[in-house]
Amino acid sequence: MTHSRPSETKTSDRRQFLGRAGQIAAGTALAGLAVPHVHAGEDNTIRLALIGCGNRGSGAVANAMNSEYGPVKLVAMADIVQDKMDRAYKVLSEKFSDRVDVPKERQFIGFDAYKKAIDCLGPNDVAMITNFAYFRPTQLEYAVEKGVNVFMEKSFAPDPPGLRRLMKAGEAAKKKNLKIAAGLQCRHSVNRQEMIRRIRDGQMGEIQLIRAYRMHRVGTMGPKPKGYNELLWQIRNFVRFFWVSGGLFAEMNIHQIDEICWLKGAYPVSALGIGGRRANSPNRGQGFDSMHVEWTFADGTKATDDVRWLGGHCFNEFATFVHGTKCAGQFSGNIHAGTTRIYKDQRIAKDNIVWQAPKEKYTPWDAEWNVLLRNIREDRPQNEVERAALSNFADLMGRAALHSGRVITWDEITQSNFQFVKDIDSLDYDSEPPVKPGPDGYYPVPIPGEWNET
Repeated sequence: MTHSRPSETKTSDRRQFLGRAGQIAAGTALAGLAVPHVHAGEDNTIRLALIGCGNRGSGAVANAMNSEYGPVKLVAMADIVQDKMDRAYKVLSEKFSDRVDVPKERQFIGFDAYKKAIDCLGPNDVAMITNFAYFRPTQLEYAVEKGVNVFMEKSFAPDPPGLRRLMKAGEAAKKKNLKIAAGLQCRHSVNRQEMIRRIRDGQMGEIQLIRAYRMHRVGTMGPKPKGYNELLWQIRNFVRFFWVSGGLFAEMNIHQIDEICWLKGAYPVSALGIGGRRANSPNRGQGFDSMHVEWTFADGTKATDDVRWLGGHCFNEFATFVHGTKCAGQFSGNIHAGTTRIYKDQRIAKDNIVWQAPKEKYTPWDAEWNVLLRNIREDRPQNEVERAALSNFADLMGRAALHSGRVITWDEITQSNFQFVKDIDSLDYDSEPPVKPGPDGYYPVPIPGEWNET
């Protein structure tokens, strides 16, 4: 059975490595295949297994291939739908023909396909966990159990119990000296690292306010095609459903929130948020389209994140600014560019710049792979799990504040037992979808004052 292509979120970052084309066909599990082991001890090639064959996963493969710390080779792929696997394999094998060795017997389909892909790897190889946040803790646990290094994409779990589970797996990875990279690529931007050094040296004075913005058009989710599997529809449109990804806010704004925590050198103690949707919204997904979150730190310092996904004639901004007692600065630019500047005073203007970093040699996405592959080759420690999870907690704290209409504290969110799906590891093709649409085809949307995530 074939279906018309579902609408997908329109973003402009490098994860659009694969073109959005083709029709969706529900995948079926490949049963009874023996899993080949392809690691050769005498070869210095680092082997990759791609788990999640969408745009972000394929983009991450390209970043790994770009690294000066190669050679790397893609040797296994896994997904839960066949058409994504086929498109990713076609594009990657054409672009990197000599470094893609994934015959049919190492292309795995199914909810347990990640295990078969990871089983193809050996010491020093990398499992690329790039699908959806609800999978992340389960798949990290398995990779650590098998003694495999990991690159895991953001975000890292849709709810607090998932993040605590992720952190536990991260601690187990430390004991095995495994290298774990988290997809908060801006941490590896050399321009941002230099600005952090200047801030810590006191060039801006004491930080008083941090302002982050992600205001640009994002497409809406239309109606589900008639006859299409409901569970696969929700997974396919992952940013539209809280249980799959944490939702569009949590999935995309984790970068801005991680920058806020990095700039402050701390995690917030509370969050307050205001959000909503346009009247008569055509978006059938669960999230808001306009949001403002204010985080408070222990010393009273504030940080804000303003988000708007609407188009038309709305003002757009994609940047992070920081204000100290001496002056202001810019920490991040459009589409996560390493645009870092310090101004003479609090006025943000081109004619007021006192210091500006040059254009970076590597994109943040290439830089994070340089770091990971170098650390594998030189056996340097790298485990970004705890830092990533803590920033994700700040992310979920902001989301909970938006949805509930309450002030949410750090202790509330980190100790919360709230889960979107209790038995997440048991999902398969025959599972009931965790949320159901109403008779109008729209899915439940948070109502502040009634909704609770703690």
